[in-house]
Amino acid sequence: MKTKVLVSLIAVLLLLFTNKTDAQFVLQPLQHSYDAFVPHIDSVTMRIHYGNHHRAYVNNLNAAIDKHPELKNKSLEELLSGINAVPADIRVAVRNNGGGHYNHSLFWMLLSPKPTKLSSKLEKAIIAEFGSMDKFKAEFEKTAANRFGSGWVWLTVSAGKLKIISTPNQDNPVMGDAPEKGAPILALDVWEHAYYLKYQSNRGAYVKAYWNVVNWDKVSELYNSYK
Repeated sequence: MKTKVLVSLIAVLLLLFTNKTDAQFVLQPLQHSYDAFVPHIDSVTMRIHYGNHHRAYVNNLNAAIDKHPELKNKSLEELLSGINAVPADIRVAVRNNGGGHYNHSLFWMLLSPKPTKLSSKLEKAIIAEFGSMDKFKAEFEKTAANRFGSGWVWLTVSAGKLKIISTPNQDNPVMGDAPEKGAPILALDVWEHAYYLKYQSNRGAYVKAYWNVVNWDKVSELYNSYK
């Protein structure tokens, strides 16, 4: 039940960020400039990542939904949580593009160009689960390194338990057929388009740099809403 409440809160936050007009999904403006995260994420990567990749997910998702008007009143989260009920002819398109839209919307939301601090509740929970913040980060980085090909790394909450998981492609832990379901409170894109212009094949350096731009205030907000 608590996981569902947190997932619902995330859905509200994403709705604010990914508003719909006439039941079509819209790419909302970034909360920060393209160069806000330099030197950790370069402005060219941000421009391409957001303006090309994320925009394409939104456009392709709208094109798929247009084929089935009965789906036009469904939220992004409803589509993903009920992915197996989506008509077969557009299911892959909704999975890939709807997942891409959801994942990136959350990813942008959880970035901050200024230092932030996680709440005491979340810090205590992380230490209780992983032993220390350093051990948590090491496990997160290891999971990112072990993701073969493209995908995402998540910190999720499920049944009161924090867990680090990884998903392939644009899958996420809110999808109805996800092997490990949970409410995501931290998200890292490890597709090559997220880092290759600056870090080339050094995914590990990109992941370490990520800690400098995490919006711990928002991560804590999501976690505290669950608690």
